[in-house]
Amino acid sequence: MSTHPIVHIEISAQNLEAAAHFYTELFGWKIDPMPEMYYATFEAEGGPGGGFNPVSERIPAGLVLIYVATDDVEASLAKAVALGGKVIVPKTEIPNIGWFGVFTDPTGNSIGLFTGMQMPA
Repeated sequence: MSTHPIVHIEISAQNLEAAAHFYTELFGWKIDPMPEMYYATFEAEGGPGGGFNPVSERIPAGLVLIYVATDDVEASLAKAVALGGKVIVPKTEIPNIGWFGVFTDPTGNSIGLFTGMQMPA
């Protein structure tokens, strides 16, 4: 049985640059802008890193989304549905990084799932 650690946290932001500046100044996080994806990642010492998502209709201001590692995004989404959850983002590829999916639990919380690409040895 695989473990399921929290591996990524996303914070919604109206302005990615302003959010990056704020958290760099507040916590000293290292920010890596990804303008081609209109996204920015952060590294938080001692914990999982994450990213800043632009606010949209699907991603409201104030949303913090955790991602849990899984060996099989589709199987975990299916199990979530069997337990009363609902898939809101099916398994989707992040080019050269891995795959993710998002579900809501029976109480309405959104949780992300992530599987990284295996790099050749």
